[in-house]
Order: sequence, then structure tokens, then C-alpha cells
Amino acid sequence: MARILIAEDEPDIRELVAFTLRFAGHEVTTTSNGEEALQQAGQIIPDLILMDVRMPRMTGYDACRAMKTMPSLKDIPVVFLSAKGQDAEIQSGLDAGAEDYLLKPFAPDQLTERVKAILAKFGK
Repeated sequence: MARILIAEDEPDIRELVAFTLRFAGHEVTTTSNGEEALQQAGQIIPDLILMDVRMPRMTGYDACRAMKTMPSLKDIPVVFLSAKGQDAEIQSGLDAGAEDYLLKPFAPDQLTERVKAILAKFGK
């Protein structure tokens, strides 16, 4: 299926998301902060990036902005995963270059359906 990069600083959430997507047949790489996500994305060139907003070392917003300036990464869809659901937060994520914004908590089937729809939209 697809190569997916997950950037999430909470180990339990990171592992749940990774398990869910692996179970759905995807190849998953995990990182624990925005800086690692930026480095890994450049190495593996994923089909989709799922990122928490608030992470140490580099926020998801900053990592996304950086990715969107890189020719090899700029067209990869980014989805923010966040408990912050205020309109301003969501708009900040979209302004940073994200394709979508998924609010925590979410059900595993909701995650897989959203991932499937975004990958289909991008021809993956």
C-alpha cells in the first residue's frame, strides 16, 4: 500500500496510529518530533505524513512549512493530528500547508478511512 510517516511525541498515540495503519497494510515509519519527521521524510519520501501539532524540538506547523519548501517533499500530503480543534488552530495547520486536520481522539476506522481518501485523492 502506501509509505506513511507518523510524527507524534506521545508514545501510546504514536504506537496506536502505527499499529492501525500497519494493520491496514501500510508501511509505517514513526518519529517523535518535528525535527526527526523532517529528516526522515527527506530520506524515505513517504506518500503521506501524519503529524501532531505540538511536539518538542520543532512543531508540526514548522516541520510542515519546512517540508513544503523542499522540492522532494512539497507535494506530499500532510495531515495534522491534534486535540486542539479551535477554528484558528485548524486554519493555522491549513496555512502551514496541511491537506487535512484530524481531531483527537479518533476511532481507528475513522483514521484508516481518512488516510484512504487522502491517498486516493493524491493517486497513491
